[in-house]
Amino acid sequence: MLDHPLDCLAEPGAEALPLHAVRPAGLAGFLATLPTGQAAFLHQAGFTGAAGEPVLLAGESGLTAAVLGLGKDGFPYAFGNAALRLPEGTSWRLQPGDYDPADAVLGFCLGAYRFTAFRPGKRAPARLVLPAGTAGARADAEAIWMVRDLINLPPNLLGPAELAEAAATLGRRHGAAVAIAADAELERDYPAIAAVGRGSARAPRVVTLRWSGSAAAEHAPLVALCGKGVCFDTGGYDLKPSAGMLRMKKDMGGAATVLGLAQRLMVADLPIRLVVRIGCVENSVSGTAMRPSDVLATKAGLSVEVGNTDAEGRLVLCDLLAEAATEAPALLLDCATLTGAARVALGPDLPALFCNDEDWAHALLAAGTARSDPMWRLPLWDGYDAWLDSPVADVNNVSSKPFAGAVTAALFLRRFVAASVPWAHIDLYAWNDQPRPGRPEGGEAQILRAAFTAIAGRFGGA
Repeated sequence: MLDHPLDCLAEPGAEALPLHAVRPAGLAGFLATLPTGQAAFLHQAGFTGAAGEPVLLAGESGLTAAVLGLGKDGFPYAFGNAALRLPEGTSWRLQPGDYDPADAVLGFCLGAYRFTAFRPGKRAPARLVLPAGTAGARADAEAIWMVRDLINLPPNLLGPAELAEAAATLGRRHGAAVAIAADAELERDYPAIAAVGRGSARAPRVVTLRWSGSAAAEHAPLVALCGKGVCFDTGGYDLKPSAGMLRMKKDMGGAATVLGLAQRLMVADLPIRLVVRIGCVENSVSGTAMRPSDVLATKAGLSVEVGNTDAEGRLVLCDLLAEAATEAPALLLDCATLTGAARVALGPDLPALFCNDEDWAHALLAAGTARSDPMWRLPLWDGYDAWLDSPVADVNNVSSKPFAGAVTAALFLRRFVAASVPWAHIDLYAWNDQPRPGRPEGGEAQILRAAFTAIAGRFGGA
């Protein structure tokens, strides 16, 4: 799951055919550079430069080139059809054009991804020679492929122990210190996570990775990442309907995204200190599972009434956030597939951002726009905070009102983060419901590029 090589990239010196990428505004000029027959063929075939399938060009010796329409925007997904539409076994070299080569590499690689753990792909992708100066795009793609693989694995093969080991393996690979809490240690140090996992035969784990860049001084900025790793979510006693469980293997998508972001930060060797916490757990139904109206302890010392056992993700995160906040990080960022309400408000493609720091909110939103990896800010609206009041505990894990579910979930989490700590909470979908160029159906690494760009821009290495 951590060793899925980018088989869509060719060796730098490989023989390769030219791949032209053309926008509508540049089409006339491009056609003028082609032999008359090829220009006539493209014109007669109706090629306009609109984003779409690559068109093959033939010469006297056979296949000589290909042309890809980019449309008018700059998104990397314009290159997303190329790897699996160009002939299998061919290698290609990008030609100069009106596009960013890094976007081209990223889009090409994202479109080449296939999840082949249980059956081979129908065909191998075409390969692209990596242009100079695009190593960052390759690193982006490698991190995204890893995230997709983790989310796409079935829950019988990726339970809490397996997710914890994947996180630990990633940390060791990059020289991080690794700690895994389980059993009595987890019960003591992460009581809310222990309560969520008590109903499953597969015991929960909490993984902590600590890493420092090679140029990070003792007091270098500390970036803390927390991820919800619910490997499967039945809803507990507040059982989901069967249709609602079909994609619940993706309920660890926040943890997968955080691991992908951590890999990207470590590969870039930013001059930061990094600490990653992953809560690995399964929300199941049994005689030992938590019940509605139970009152749980938390690491922060707050008591929580369980208003709904299907709101378990915030119980996983609250212990992680409380611990992370005690170290006063320069940024505390968590990712979770937390609420259906966020999807109702924003749909599957726009993760919801909640942030208590204006500078970080602006940086994350701007990076999302620049990297075609968008998110949308929703408010931490103080007026709804009382909706979480409980008559028997410090707080309820769900609101008493049927409104603003994503907002009240974020407000619940905010109670576990000191106001002095810059904190961003990202409620994401982590899934593509249908295939699109560069975005195959299945697990998806949303906000990874945006968060990396914002962090690198603030602390160096952008």
